[in-house]
Amino acid sequence: MDPRDIIIRPWVTEESTKQMEQNKYTFEVALKATKTDIKRAVEQIFGVKVVKVNTSRVPGKVKRLGRFVGRRPERKKAVVQLAEGHRIEIFEGL
Repeated sequence: MDPRDIIIRPWVTEESTKQMEQNKYTFEVALKATKTDIKRAVEQIFGVKVVKVNTSRVPGKVKRLGRFVGRRPERKKAVVQLAEGHRIEIFEGL
């Protein structure tokens, strides 16, 4: 799998911005991606050293529009902790 297929986009929330002070970055990742896949992808794309990866699945919400019921897709997020001295420059402006 290509590293850019594993990392979908950054997960920017109030909590994830606070975690950046602890050198932790949050990404939305592919549902089938494992922790080792995520670690390799982040190291290849951003050129940093990853210490730890935590993942969680975010279930999709049930939504209604009038009488029609639908469901948002399920997602997976990964919190990646980098080694001391490593930073991802994309998040610096947030």
